[in-house]
Amino acid sequence: MRQGFGWLAIARLGAVQAAIGAVTMLATSLLNRLMVLEYGLAAGVPAGLVAWHYAVQFSRAAWGHGSDRGRRRTPWIIGGMAVLGLGALLAVHGVTRLDAARLAALGELALGFTLIGAGVGAAGTSVLAMLASGVAPERRAAAAATTWIMMIFGIVVAAGTAGALLDPYSAQRLLAVAGGVVAAAFTVTLLATFRLERGLPRSGAAPVEAGPTPTLREALAEIFADPEASRFTLFIFVSMLAYAMQDLILEPFTGLVFGMTPGQSTSLSGLQNGGVLIGMIATGLGGSAFRGRLPVELRTWTMLGCLGSALALAGLALAAQAGPGWPLALNIGLLGLCNGAFAVSAIGSMMGLAGAGQRTGEGVRMGVWGTAQALAFGLGGLVGAVGVDLARTALGHPAGAFALIFLIEAGLFLAAAMLALRTRAAPRLSPSLRSAGT
Repeated sequence: MRQGFGWLAIARLGAVQAAIGAVTMLATSLLNRLMVLEYGLAAGVPAGLVAWHYAVQFSRAAWGHGSDRGRRRTPWIIGGMAVLGLGALLAVHGVTRLDAARLAALGELALGFTLIGAGVGAAGTSVLAMLASGVAPERRAAAAATTWIMMIFGIVVAAGTAGALLDPYSAQRLLAVAGGVVAAAFTVTLLATFRLERGLPRSGAAPVEAGPTPTLREALAEIFADPEASRFTLFIFVSMLAYAMQDLILEPFTGLVFGMTPGQSTSLSGLQNGGVLIGMIATGLGGSAFRGRLPVELRTWTMLGCLGSALALAGLALAAQAGPGWPLALNIGLLGLCNGAFAVSAIGSMMGLAGAGQRTGEGVRMGVWGTAQALAFGLGGLVGAVGVDLARTALGHPAGAFALIFLIEAGLFLAAAMLALRTRAAPRLSPSLRSAGT
């Protein structure tokens, strides 16, 4: 009997994450730009659609619960990818109709982004649940790093390929490129999940002594009655809120306070993302190096990542006051490094706690935490950008406004570190691994 997923199976699930990231990129990045620059929509329209797709992901717990009750998670992944791809194609088609029939096109965009949110929720939650139930504890940190890095890789490759193929821009070319991305992503998903669960016990099955599978309401009640699960849900929300608040303000900060050109700001953003990848890799390798002490080590990595992120953001607040001459590149690189460390270790801890339910399966728990993450991502960018605008109006200068928001983010990361300190990932294996003899 198999004793959980090996590295090849983990890489295959990472390929699914890459496919999800590639298709999502069409909506959250490419279409965002096209709606504003090519079709003259107010920036709030695509921002609202992106926020809506996060709001739809509040259904993640329901998708996860459904995959717990089902015989396998693979159909939920494939079905979710089909819905995600259909939503992306509807959204792309809606963009191409903005000049001819704007009202109908906006309705099509709203439907498309609804399906995108549902597809990401169904497929993404089931992938993480499969990892939680199929990966041995000593591999969870590395598995989290692998799948997250591959998701970023999928976004980068899809963005670069689509960007190159779109020039010169036309509606027909956009439809063809989007169709190619969706078709490639769906094909990768089919190949990556083919017989992946063969030999594993029934996914999400509760221990026999736990009784019948609970309803969704009973499952949610058990999760929120568990102090560890409730505290971890709050940790996910607070830490991801702090993580997302910097997304929309870091490049404006470098331009307004340090006078950098768009190219220079983009280079620093690339440096931050490079730091994120290094932090993920280091944490994945480090977290897997401490076999037998994984829950403690992951919690330590999470705390260090949050504390380091808070320190880097405090540095940016000082940079806002110091101006040119501050080692900004080093500061932003450190921020990315610590962000990557906390993100991967948090996902690894999530896998440990996902299998800790008495009657609930990994899917519904991953769904609850995915919902908290989606809510934080949806609010984070908005809160950061609006916060800077309000602070600039109140203080009268951008440097003080950015410093204030960076300090608020640092405070959120400190609060997240305290929550991580009080959260202890359960050491027991998931029912699937126990049944497999691990």
